[in-house]
Amino acid sequence: QVQLVESGGGLVQPGGSLRLSCVTSGFSLDNWAIGWFRQAPGKGRDGVACISSTDGSTYYKDFVKGRFTISRDNAESTVYLQMNSLKPEDTAVYYCATGPRANCPMPTDYWGQGTQVTVSS
Repeated sequence: QVQLVESGGGLVQPGGSLRLSCVTSGFSLDNWAIGWFRQAPGKGRDGVACISSTDGSTYYKDFVKGRFTISRDNAESTVYLQMNSLKPEDTAVYYCATGPRANCPMPTDYWGQGTQVTVSS
């Protein structure tokens, strides 16, 4: 049974940082790509970043390039999203998602429950 559990969200001031975690089970990060999505209030769900299982290649949407970093620890079955220089428009519920595909673009077969990130002064 595939499970994804996000954590690390919270309230942060503009310019601050947060690190989100996604603990996975039921599959191997050696075999499946995994990504982060976000959904802002009143908007649709949008992809943010993805990491491939084969060579660890990473992909980012333009609006987070240079500020966010996706990484993984296969031994710990955990994926991270380091978010720096946060802006109010980054406020959203952040989800990790995966599926039986080795490479990005982001698979969307399985989802976590999400973690809220609020950027506000």
